Amino acid sequence: MASASLSMVLSSHNLRIPEYLPKILVPNLRICKSKNRRKVFDVFFASYASVAAAASSSSSSSLPLLCCISVGDVVPPVGLKDQDGRLVNLDKFKGKPLVLYFYPADESPSCTKEACAFRDSYEKFKKSGAEVVGVSGDSPESHKAFKKKYRLPFTLLSDEGNKLRKDWGIPTDFFGALAGRQTYVIDKDGKVQLIFNNQFEPDKHIVETLKIIQG
Repeated sequence: MASASLSMVLSSHNLRIPEYLPKILVPNLRICKSKNRRKVFDVFFASYASVAAAASSSSSSSLPLLCCISVGDVVPPVGLKDQDGRLVNLDKFKGKPLVLYFYPADESPSCTKEACAFRDSYEKFKKSGAEVVGVSGDSPESHKAFKKKYRLPFTLLSDEGNKLRKDWGIPTDFFGALAGRQTYVIDKDGKVQLIFNNQFEPDKHIVETLKIIQG
């Protein structure tokens, strides 16, 4: 068995993989080098099955079966660092609707597409009195560079160790290897009005949240 990144192994066998996977999949996944495409895929899925099995047997499973935050719940006080390293509590946004969107990683193509879509529709949210906030496990420094590069007009929060994701029970994809893409619409009183999950069509997060915000 030789150690290699998933993107390198699959690319070497001329296999097409989703554009957002290389940056955020489990690093140094052990895969057997083979000219047999079926064998490569067999090892790929077996590897992720083992990740899922390990997670499900752990008390700190990254593959929650139930959502801990549901529609109708009041969001508990949460404090996370923003792109400038300042601690921001979600209570700060009470009194106005809040779109809180969780995404896998800064700079991955799908996450960049989603962030820019929120940016391009930001005035629509503001006109309806709402605020937009993005959350991922990236560091404040990464967020700062990401925000500056794409001229994002909204706050990005750093969920170190993906603790908030786990506390809220946000489901993962690809057997726990890929952080979930999930958006919450929270009303002015802090109550959840919508939970929308879609990993593969980031633009839909903007469409679905605007339906609620604009009424």
